[in-house]
Amino acid sequence: MEILDPKTKEFIGIAAAVAGLWQPCSDYHFAEARKLGITLEEIRATVRLTQAIRQAGKGNMDKYVQAKLEIQGTEQEKEEKSI
Repeated sequence: MEILDPKTKEFIGIAAAVAGLWQPCSDYHFAEARKLGITLEEIRATVRLTQAIRQAGKGNMDKYVQAKLEIQGTEQEKEEKSI
């Protein structure tokens, strides 16, 4: 028995394709979604939500990487001074 119904799988497929910036998968999942009766408005809503999540994550990841580099830079400087 499948836990997720086909429409839910396509919503996830669309979100994954948009989040991953993968055009061929977007094309595939948009077409499959339409075959299942998912409306363009539902697809648009899924895309907008995914884009918002991706944008928020990008900002958070940028801050994380910058902080990580600063911490590692400080640790490396300490090691170099102790040598």
